[in-house]
Amino acid sequence: MYSKKFIACIYLYHTHAVKSLQDTTIVDTDPIRLARFYSENNIDELILFDMSEGDEGHEEALDIIKEICAAVEVDVFGAGNIHRMEDVKKLLYAGCKKAILDYDKPENVALTEEVSLKFGKEKLLAAYNDEQVIARHLKQTEKYISGLLLMNAHRIRETAALTELPMIVQINQLALNKLLEIFSHDNVAGITGNTVNDNVKEILNLKDICRENGIQVERLEAAYKWSDFKLSGDGLLPVVVQDYITLEVLMVAYMNEEAYEATLRTGKMHYYSRSRKEQWLKGETSGHFQYVKALHADCDLDTLLARVSQVGVACHTGARSCFFNEVVKKDYVEGANPLKVFEEVFSVIQDRKLHPKEGSYTNYLFDKGVDKILKKLGEEATEIVIAAKNPNANEIKYEMADFLYHMMVLMAEKEVSWTDITEELARR
Repeated sequence: MYSKKFIACIYLYHTHAVKSLQDTTIVDTDPIRLARFYSENNIDELILFDMSEGDEGHEEALDIIKEICAAVEVDVFGAGNIHRMEDVKKLLYAGCKKAILDYDKPENVALTEEVSLKFGKEKLLAAYNDEQVIARHLKQTEKYISGLLLMNAHRIRETAALTELPMIVQINQLALNKLLEIFSHDNVAGITGNTVNDNVKEILNLKDICRENGIQVERLEAAYKWSDFKLSGDGLLPVVVQDYITLEVLMVAYMNEEAYEATLRTGKMHYYSRSRKEQWLKGETSGHFQYVKALHADCDLDTLLARVSQVGVACHTGARSCFFNEVVKKDYVEGANPLKVFEEVFSVIQDRKLHPKEGSYTNYLFDKGVDKILKKLGEEATEIVIAAKNPNANEIKYEMADFLYHMMVLMAEKEVSWTDITEELARR
């Protein structure tokens, strides 16, 4: 039995979001804005269908997909315009968690083994309209594919009887009793289609109805009840909020039971304002939501540590963190955090590109262009190899630093960030 998910979908056609694969009526001229709207309204995942025509349209769609993957807080699956392994690679490199092969196209079926061995079966779903397609390739599908996308909800029983692979079902019109019936199948992992898109603001209510009917849905499940915590005299629990990537402390706030339960229900941080004496959702007016990545209680169960993905800034003053008033500071070297050093050096390089400085070696490289940057990068790589053969351990340290600097110049030239690279490494 899988936790059931509500999965929105966006059909990309001529850089717009349209109604469906068959209906090109424009839903939103800005697919990125629409994706953020879905993400902010508690969808569990997002499927993007690339309906573009021609190579230029395909590249435009990939750029949009990349922006959407960076903009939303949910996993994104990419589908459409897959003809060879390179197309799958482009979707995954754009940030998609999975690529969806269209099993109604024989060339996609033929790609399965090669792509699965290259990227792993967990990166692939197979879409189909008729379960006979899966039946004909069942052994291959179960070996090389991690799940299915059923495009015809009328064939759900036949597929459920055929395989235990987790299945997402696309539906465009659905009554509530039919939703419960579909979710009753053990291997149905979620629903997608216009039924989700059109009712996105009701997802939390739909999940509540599912839970009331004994259907497990995607939700934060806490190890502690509110009554387990040791509260302050005013019945509140202090919460230290931390960026889940940089571990920077962003703010401190307070929860009551209602805020705690709302946080678990929505996956977004809710608090209780002691000054206003009311509940508040962080980001409700500013758009600077905090998406929960983890909640930890301290040893005494009297404080929470929330690790979050912060949209925008945490402080009402416009500062990234509320902790910017220096009280006292001893002299110390701040270079112990490698990621911070990389970001600071890269920021200087990016600033040189935007605001050239006379006599700057960095600007010299930018002026000479990518061929010069690549030449220097190659030379520095060779220097690393030579230094590695030298018994002086310091020499390889210096050469690696030179290489990394030139690599960051190339990153700035090609508009690749450290976040892009670290996220890609984390996915592998």
